[in-house]
Amino acid sequence: MRELTDRIKTIGDKHPRPRNPKEYISTWIEKDVLDEEIVDAFVLILRTRGCAWALKSGCSMCGYLNDAQKKKVEEKDLLLQFENAMKQYSNEKIVKIYTSGSFFDEEEVPKNVQDKILKKLAEKSKKIIVETRPEFVTRKGLEGIENLEVALGLESANDFVLENSINKGFKLKDYIKAASILKDLGIGVKTYLLVKPPFLSEREAILDAVNSAKTVADYTQTISFNPVNVQRFTLVEKLWRNGEYRTPWLWSVVEVLRQSRTLKGLRIMSSPTAGGTKKGPFNCGKCDKEVLKAIEEFSLTQDISYLDAPDCECKNLWEDILNIECFTKTQGDLLKLI
Repeated sequence: MRELTDRIKTIGDKHPRPRNPKEYISTWIEKDVLDEEIVDAFVLILRTRGCAWALKSGCSMCGYLNDAQKKKVEEKDLLLQFENAMKQYSNEKIVKIYTSGSFFDEEEVPKNVQDKILKKLAEKSKKIIVETRPEFVTRKGLEGIENLEVALGLESANDFVLENSINKGFKLKDYIKAASILKDLGIGVKTYLLVKPPFLSEREAILDAVNSAKTVADYTQTISFNPVNVQRFTLVEKLWRNGEYRTPWLWSVVEVLRQSRTLKGLRIMSSPTAGGTKKGPFNCGKCDKEVLKAIEEFSLTQDISYLDAPDCECKNLWEDILNIECFTKTQGDLLKLI
């Protein structure tokens, strides 16, 4: 564990961090679901000092610290970012506010700023979504907040994978404790699970994602499967450049969604980042757009027929790779090794 932690920290320390603390990172509009209705969601990413764990070491696949400030951002600057970003807001029913870290980390977003932002959004939107690591979830800090959903980046329910593949910095029990607090307070829980962390084969990755979904089913209302994409200054990028890692096949994402859809009472979704590119989940190139569209439609509607529709000759190749990769002892792109 210590070796992985130190290795990730060494890689992450190389990236530049000159950032303007008065400027938010980005805003955009995307589709989401509210009370079984497809609606527009306003997404805002604030520039903060960054994830507390990333500043110590970080996760093997996460490069979000690239956009962070590293040093603490003053309250007035955070509020200025929020006010300027909200000028782009057009009464979307859902507002997602992200920080490339943990919204409830008071060293990243002071409690006073948290309260002002949540109060303002509660007056404007029907639902607020924020992200946080589980160690920052406390009953006292969350009482009385309405229309809130908290996203927890668990990534895997397997403690061995969390420690030796992802370097997550917490264990399943920490997620369960945080999710239970949220559930008791009537706050919605969204759980992020990875598809294909480093050092897992394609078949192992599918199994880990599906088993993780089954494990957390009683603690969450939504499961979002995040296929790994290659981000700058990460261990995953280093492995990828050395030919030691291939991002997941889109067929693997489809298979994870198909198997997890049998879990009752949950919304299952995926929004692949960089889908159809070599740095994101991809197939052969011919069918990528069609498969990505099917994943998007399923995520919004939960209609399994969308996942049944795509077909391509490369699906047979993907199935062959699942069967033979255990003999190759590599998580790289097998097609480049043939």
